Amino acid sequence: MISRSHRLARGALAIGLMATLGAILPAPPARAVATPLPRTGFETSHGARWTGEAEEQAFLTAVDRGSARVRIDRIGTTAQGRPMRLVRIGAPAPARPADVRRGNSVLLTCSQHGDEPSGREACLTTVRDLAYARDPATRRFLAHTSVLVIPTANPDGRAADTRGNSAGADINRDHLALQTAEARAMAAVLRDYRPDTVYDLHEYGPTVPYYMKDVLSLWPRNLNTAAPVHREAASLSQDFLAPAVRRAGFSTGVYGIWTDPETGDPVKQVAGDGQERILRNTAGVKGSIGMLVETRVDALTDAEKADPARNNRRRVDSQLAALKGAFTFLDRHRPRIEAATTAARLAGYTDRGPVYLGGADNEPATAEQTLADPPCAYRLDAERFAQVKDVLVGHGVLWKREREGVVVPLRQPLRKLVPLLLDQRAVHHVTDAAPLDVCPRVAGGNR
Repeated sequence: MISRSHRLARGALAIGLMATLGAILPAPPARAVATPLPRTGFETSHGARWTGEAEEQAFLTAVDRGSARVRIDRIGTTAQGRPMRLVRIGAPAPARPADVRRGNSVLLTCSQHGDEPSGREACLTTVRDLAYARDPATRRFLAHTSVLVIPTANPDGRAADTRGNSAGADINRDHLALQTAEARAMAAVLRDYRPDTVYDLHEYGPTVPYYMKDVLSLWPRNLNTAAPVHREAASLSQDFLAPAVRRAGFSTGVYGIWTDPETGDPVKQVAGDGQERILRNTAGVKGSIGMLVETRVDALTDAEKADPARNNRRRVDSQLAALKGAFTFLDRHRPRIEAATTAARLAGYTDRGPVYLGGADNEPATAEQTLADPPCAYRLDAERFAQVKDVLVGHGVLWKREREGVVVPLRQPLRKLVPLLLDQRAVHHVTDAAPLDVCPRVAGGNR
């Protein structure tokens, strides 16, 4: 028997993912489509297996050829030679980063951990549904919103069914140092396209009975996230994702928090801190609305235990339910999103306020973790600059060259990122730079 949630997901395929944004229209007659829509390996197998590498390439090629709304670029190459792709969707498809910056934008990063495939499957079908949807609501949405998708953020890990990449590195702990090719590719997308929302799809293993919801979500907890961005991220999680997931028949909760099975009260925090090298937190520090979504891997019902394909479908369907909530948020909160992210990025030019080297929104930073009066800049000698130049370029950090090295000012859009990279007191800093309390004027900088 096909589950109720699977029927909902299949229905979404017929009428377009974005039907939730407006009136639900009937599906176009079959004769209106010249050729069948592309389907993933997951779909053709009814969830018995995940989409293969060659199948993904063929699927994306077919969508790219079949829809003027889609452009696909190669944004990187893994250590084993596999491509990383960025899908750009709009009406029309954005031809360059500047086209994305003119309106609201969202980036979906799918399956950073290679053994968490459900987000990848949801992303692939979402690309197809947005590309081919005919309903007016989707057309209006794409006229004002650019959707960027990295369908497979860890191709080598996906091929090996491992959490890390081919070197064993956890990509979702590398969004500050940028040591992996995968993290560098994603950082370049954040730098060049400046997406307003960064939506990161993952899976988790449940702990019965405290931690077993179908879908968990979490906003940036890092204290360097601007207040308006933090508010919008929390609203996305609590006011849009959670209700959409529940309407689809799934349970939901906050990532990282065990809860009492009887009262629902929090019992213990086991994950979901504020460390800046995790994508949802990095996005917040950079002025984007970061969002982590985690769906449950393990089967808990007898029916799912008896039929792995059924459990796989539940995993993907719950991701699709959360995505519907996210797209509704993007549509309804568009002005608020743009105001929040623009203000966060412009605030760096005022060069005011503390920078936090630790803590979280539910764990106040200590005095030792707070730069109450940060230096106005950091100086790097030529040797240290050579070691970290690619990292600074990857993030889009501005600097001014000096005879003996460079000066990196805090007066720039990435103001709160600079000390996290360069201050020796920061937990995950990439080099030790000399703090400056008296700074030369930096006009324009390197970029």
